[in-house]
Amino acid sequence: MDELLPQARHWIGGRLSPSEDPGAASVNPATGEVIGSYTDGGHEVAGAAITAAADAFAGGEWKHDPMLRATVLHRLADAYEARAGDLVDTLCLENGKLRGEAGYEVHFIPRALRFAAGLAVTTFGRVTETLPGQQSMSLRQPVGVAGIITPWNSPAYLSVRSYAPALAAGCAAVIKMPAQAAQTARVMAGILAGVDGLPPGIVNLFIESGSAGARRLVSSPRVPVVSYTGSTATGRLILADAAAGLKRIGAELGGKTPHLVFADADLDVALATIVASCTVFAGQFCMTGSRVLVADEIADRFLDELAARLRAVRPGPAADPASEIGPMIDQAAVARVDALVEAAIEGGAKPLVRGGPATDPALAGGAFYHPTLLEVIDSELPVVQQEVFGPVQVAQRFGSEDEAVELANATEYGLSACVWSRDADRPLRVARRLEAGLISINSWANLAVETEEGGWKSSGLGRLGGVASLDDFTEYKQVTQNYR
Repeated sequence: MDELLPQARHWIGGRLSPSEDPGAASVNPATGEVIGSYTDGGHEVAGAAITAAADAFAGGEWKHDPMLRATVLHRLADAYEARAGDLVDTLCLENGKLRGEAGYEVHFIPRALRFAAGLAVTTFGRVTETLPGQQSMSLRQPVGVAGIITPWNSPAYLSVRSYAPALAAGCAAVIKMPAQAAQTARVMAGILAGVDGLPPGIVNLFIESGSAGARRLVSSPRVPVVSYTGSTATGRLILADAAAGLKRIGAELGGKTPHLVFADADLDVALATIVASCTVFAGQFCMTGSRVLVADEIADRFLDELAARLRAVRPGPAADPASEIGPMIDQAAVARVDALVEAAIEGGAKPLVRGGPATDPALAGGAFYHPTLLEVIDSELPVVQQEVFGPVQVAQRFGSEDEAVELANATEYGLSACVWSRDADRPLRVARRLEAGLISINSWANLAVETEEGGWKSSGLGRLGGVASLDDFTEYKQVTQNYR
């Protein structure tokens, strides 16, 4: 491996781990080229990180000093802003995101850190006189070490989204970064290293291609809370493993976002947004607009236009400003998605646009996949029920508002949904009936760090963002005193 290429290492106890020669390879999914290497962790590395976090939590003033936490969180925000360009470049190179998509991910980070800094100094307990001469104090205290298991699809922000409220609450954190985001972890470690006042061991991160380290976070009695973002299948395994220790789990899991397009919608705006909801991050997003529910009276022309727009989407790497959809994370993901599409067609889905692996020689070596649009009647088809995690949309027609809601809710997922209508009352009426945690009206995926985000049903437990983001990382304690 080229010695000039960067090597990503673990950040534990305020130090980088020793380098490994040659280390495992980081690969650009747009070209297949090696762009760096990383030190691969596991059970022992996770244990060292847990020890560093537990010692830092027990031994310092971090858990007792909210102003210190707020100051450090603001400094972290400053540091991320200063390195935003490096982080964007790395996400484009390693994650396959187009430049605008990488910038969109990165712009949330300082905002999330600054919001958490505010939470650190504005969260109080309360005192109640329960009887004459008796007072009872309700205190909120940090639970200890937070284990954070990060996915590869938005690794920089989704790490911060969990560890910012954990730090605000007074916890220490151990972050498990996936191997596909090793170079992002390298930049993040460099950011952490330059923050004045951050006690060594309060934030630790390790890189792992497997799952042994993550499993140790879930099983360790020294890690009372785990914040996980990823698939529902893995979330269920984490919950089962954590049950033995009655461990607290916060989990944002899979999604199957429906667009409900009513006949009175602004179709031009809806079409442009629905196409973007399929192609952003190459469909590798928990809120990808993977279902399109469209009113019968406009369905033919709407689906014709949607198909035409999806056919015209141009795949390419972030280095090409004309690219409209970047690569998937690797060739295995391309093969998996294409197999799901083929199975759906064999099962009765009608291909309005049969995308698939890119055949353009200019894209050889990259994990590119052209968008696909399937029309279905049967809601029980796996392509309707399962999270595809790729640029695939499934269209269904509805005849009434009730049917639209019924179709939208006919899945185990409930992360997000979108309602398209210019009626004054219908969007809010429908939104209240949808079984999802984030509803966007005449828009899509309106994320905000200031408001609670999370899923219903099999899309998760707990909330990140907003005031409720502290809940997973704090415990209540009642202290009662007789004073006469």
